[in-house]
Amino acid sequence: MQPPRSVTLAWTGASGMPYGVRLLEQLLASGIHVYLLVSAAAQIVARQEMNWSLPSQPERLQAELEARWPQASGTLRVLGRDEWFAPVASGSNPADAMVVCPCTMGALAAIAQGLSENLIERAADVCIKERRTLVLVPRETPFSVLHLENMLRLARLGVVILPPNPGFYHLPRSLDEIVDFVVARILDQLHVPHALMPRWGDAGTS
Repeated sequence: MQPPRSVTLAWTGASGMPYGVRLLEQLLASGIHVYLLVSAAAQIVARQEMNWSLPSQPERLQAELEARWPQASGTLRVLGRDEWFAPVASGSNPADAMVVCPCTMGALAAIAQGLSENLIERAADVCIKERRTLVLVPRETPFSVLHLENMLRLARLGVVILPPNPGFYHLPRSLDEIVDFVVARILDQLHVPHALMPRWGDAGTS
């Protein structure tokens, strides 16, 4: 299958911001157009986990990301949480795929119930109704019955539930390699080629 031309990426307030940031970097490096949505809680997590103060204004965040990754210019669009006229808010112009990484249990529950109270939830709702690929990366432990029931409901709709559970058979030597393991699994679901780690059976695995 061909990789998507456009991906909506949402960062919410679950722990695991390094996964979301690394995924953005890889999508941009692949030349994919990315619509980035950032929740208010994600700003708190970014500061706590990465010592990164994300600007609240989409324009300022866009400029900061383009300075960090020059390849983002022309392929990245940062959207406000209530930007209802954004392409991803309508089934007439949705992205080819969407990833919520990291995904809070609150965001997952809202998506499972079709609440669409902000642009993240609405974009996910559009992906489901238009039968586009939707990948949720829920970072919570342990899962409650409510969490599991919401995930089951979404899985039955074709949503990919991809908890960030790293494997260790590739003998990771750094935190970056553990992050890359999870990001590689997300890219695989999007059919985006990558070289983040050897595949099972290739040289470097056992």
